[in-house]
Amino acid sequence: MTIRDFIIDFEKIIPLPQQEDFDNVGLLCGNPDREITGILVCHDALEKVVDEAIACNHNLIITFHPIIFSGLKSLTGKNYVEKAVMKAIENRIAIYAIHTAFDNDYFGVNYGICQQLGLQNQQILMPKTSQLKKMEVYVPADAAESVKNALFEAGAGSIGFYDECSFAVSGQGTFRPLNGSNPVTGKQGIRENSDEKMISVIFEQYKQSAIVAAMKHAHPYEEVAHQIIGLENENQYVGLGRFGDLAQEMNQPDFLQYVKEVFGLQVIRHSSISTKKIKRVGVLGGSGESGIGAALAKGCDAYLTGDLKYHSFFRAEGKMLICDIGHFESEQFVAQQLVDILSQKFSNFAVSKSIEKTNPVNYFL
Repeated sequence: MTIRDFIIDFEKIIPLPQQEDFDNVGLLCGNPDREITGILVCHDALEKVVDEAIACNHNLIITFHPIIFSGLKSLTGKNYVEKAVMKAIENRIAIYAIHTAFDNDYFGVNYGICQQLGLQNQQILMPKTSQLKKMEVYVPADAAESVKNALFEAGAGSIGFYDECSFAVSGQGTFRPLNGSNPVTGKQGIRENSDEKMISVIFEQYKQSAIVAAMKHAHPYEEVAHQIIGLENENQYVGLGRFGDLAQEMNQPDFLQYVKEVFGLQVIRHSSISTKKIKRVGVLGGSGESGIGAALAKGCDAYLTGDLKYHSFFRAEGKMLICDIGHFESEQFVAQQLVDILSQKFSNFAVSKSIEKTNPVNYFL
């Protein structure tokens, strides 16, 4: 399998358009037409990870964080980013980053955190908006099923854990072919009445081009009457963060100790402890200050994330225990999640998890 073919299949599982606008995900370097010899999964594609890939003859690195993020204008080896990228290119190793596409994925980073904590009744903390669209297309009744199938094949009609979702209304359509037309039915200059169905399907915005092309290819009419409508609906299956409920509520000191054990932490920065019990917990892997308001709004008793500033903890106001467990620490399960996904979906080449420690933060105790 080539890297290009792998990426096509992989992005059906974790679509890159789920990423945040600021991010830099996808194939960062490497020849997409090269055959894969093996995949090495890591958290950060540093130079020592590239060395590991060379040693085990793996020519594709899947990294969570992009090693190339912004401002790279030359490759001379003057810093850790350029050294890693240069070594990868020199050794014909491709680097592919997943980052916020996996942050926003329903079974991504924050799902993994919630699973480790044993949270029940999980939901997305900050669902994405303006990502959904609806198509309404008018089709001759006898062609409705073939057009509907083409829409489904292109990815339309997926809602959460259901696919092939649609709605159809029967009615009478009219049209009059003019000079230059080549109608399937009817004659030029004469109004035609046709039994038609209006098929309605919902889809994610990034699928629009493929869905429109598939619909027009399957449609028998020369000119296709259709409309695409932007929706304000939140996508409850894509977004940052997650929240859920503990099986049993805990007092705050016991909860903090539980978090330390689950994440293997030496220290937790947190807001003031109160007598409020912890039942509902919100999480956001990485830098999660932006999720504090959403966690409060969802009624979370505790919120776990990383990279919080001094003033962030004041926002608790006694309503919620805010915990900074560390950036890497909150994302530490990501590499194994990706290995599990890749091993299940791609069994025709080796998939390995990097043994290199890339967390730059250490503690002196």
